[in-house]
Amino acid sequence: MSENQRVRVRFAPSPTGPLHIGGVRTALYNYLFAKQQGGDLILRIEDTDSQRFVPGAEDYIIDALNWLGIHFDEGVGVGGTHAPYRQSERKAIYRRYVDQLVSEGHAYLAFDTAEELAEKRASIANFQYDATTRMGLNNSLTLDASAVQEMLENGTPYVVRFLVEPEQTIVVNDLIRGAVSFNSSILDDKVLFKSADQLPTYHMANIVDDHLMAISHVIRGEEWLPSAPLHVMLYKALGWEDSMPAFAHLPLLLKPDGNGKLSKRDGDRLGFPVFPCDWIDPKTGEKSSGYRESGYYPEAVVNFLALLGWNPGNDQEILSMDELIELFSLDRCSKSGARFDYEKGKWFNHQYLQQRSGDSLTTDFNPILESKGVDTNRESLLPDFTGQIVSVSPAYVSLALEKVKMRATFVNDLWEQASFYFERPGSYQEKTVQKYWKPETAGMLQAYCQQLEAAPVFTPEPLEAMTNAWIADNGYKSGLLYNAVRLALVGEAKGPHLFDIAELLGKEETLYRIKRAIDVLH
Repeated sequence: MSENQRVRVRFAPSPTGPLHIGGVRTALYNYLFAKQQGGDLILRIEDTDSQRFVPGAEDYIIDALNWLGIHFDEGVGVGGTHAPYRQSERKAIYRRYVDQLVSEGHAYLAFDTAEELAEKRASIANFQYDATTRMGLNNSLTLDASAVQEMLENGTPYVVRFLVEPEQTIVVNDLIRGAVSFNSSILDDKVLFKSADQLPTYHMANIVDDHLMAISHVIRGEEWLPSAPLHVMLYKALGWEDSMPAFAHLPLLLKPDGNGKLSKRDGDRLGFPVFPCDWIDPKTGEKSSGYRESGYYPEAVVNFLALLGWNPGNDQEILSMDELIELFSLDRCSKSGARFDYEKGKWFNHQYLQQRSGDSLTTDFNPILESKGVDTNRESLLPDFTGQIVSVSPAYVSLALEKVKMRATFVNDLWEQASFYFERPGSYQEKTVQKYWKPETAGMLQAYCQQLEAAPVFTPEPLEAMTNAWIADNGYKSGLLYNAVRLALVGEAKGPHLFDIAELLGKEETLYRIKRAIDVLH
């Protein structure tokens, strides 16, 4: 990469299934780096593996990244001057460079059948197609030119393999890991092109596209590091060494427990999503859960993922996308794997839910109220529990959710925390009844109802002051009264400040619930 070259990075997934959360993090880091450097992010679909193509996967990838707020400057669905951006639509482009490598002696044609290669693997331990074995195989290095020509004319299937010279030291200069050296003898002669579908493999298409699209930095997962020396050799063989992008290989996402890379099985086993959105396998119909449908906010997922393998250089944990862009740098990426703490992901969602206003939460919560048969079109702030259908106003919903949101991690949790605001208790929790409903409780509550009926103002501070004075004047135990009233209003020992509940329910409904509890529990 030259000093004055514009920063251009790419996210290049294969449409072979849903986008794994590790791939989401790679896309995010590319996005943050591009924006931080004032550069461009390109979406390229690497669909050269026709055997593994899965219908719907491309649309899924785009939908998931849009939901997360990861937007592209060029690419599939966006367009740009380097179109097309699907590799399957770029066949003619690749063939030119494949032919160049063959004609210049950097690659060769191999006609070995699958059966022949299987026989070699069975007879040679740790077999790979390389300098030690290639001369005993069926390729253009061992066949004379006329035999090769005849096979081509007869339509014999072949692949093009890269010619790896042994005992060469290849250095990959990685922005995260520093200089990483490889001995070429450990590499096999990778397949670059297959005549069967006239498509290049990932290795060939990747290099050609990165060069032609002027990619300045390749930021990808650690699992691609073993491919890096081949890519360096291909750049040199094609004469593009001066425009080679800078490499950065991100640390792996590790299992929450044990050793190894995070997998879908870990999510199934421990009960958390490993995909950004729900995915239904088009072949089996199997459904895999996603973060979106599980109730996570996209900002929470982004914040959580950003800190898995990178740190902002301070103790700040809650970071907006703009803050992440401002602080992001590759030199603060870790070399070691990042353990996937899914409970921390829940913590982030809890934090972002707390930032939501009651009005915002109301929008998300309304479908739950509708499913419970609650009408939300009332104009008056005071709720109406007297009809066949409970009726509340949007303002009432907003205030109720503000009172209980600190106890919720997901919007779906809000019903459990706030249900008493929208339905009268149908029963009373037995353990709370046994603890707080004493023989004298009914008489105490009947007398207390008279105090509430006479209260000139039904707001928390005056109610609390009046109640405490009344308790002191009559020698009652405050814990007994408070918990008995809470039991009457909520049905159990939970909820926000008692008088906040009473204020929102209103005097009429508060009195109704206390009197009903007296009738039921007396």
